[in-house]
Amino acid sequence: MSLTEIIGFLAAFICAMAMTPQVIKIYRTHKTDDLSLGAFTTLATGLFLWLIYGLLIHSTPVIMGNGVGLGFNLYIIIMKIKNG
Repeated sequence: MSLTEIIGFLAAFICAMAMTPQVIKIYRTHKTDDLSLGAFTTLATGLFLWLIYGLLIHSTPVIMGNGVGLGFNLYIIIMKIKNG
């Protein structure tokens, strides 16, 4: 594995894990009233496009990081819609 790939995987991991505290808080409290649905929807759209880009260029770090981030983001959006 090259240094470039290691940096890519590290960046993907850190960015994907950035949503973890919010996901855990929502899972525990079921409270989303102070979150912006528009912001998370916009972020989900960007993550989806990055995921497609990663698939097109066959970049595992881009695919993994944005796939995980998109999954976390979709959970937040679903909980926001469900719980207000």
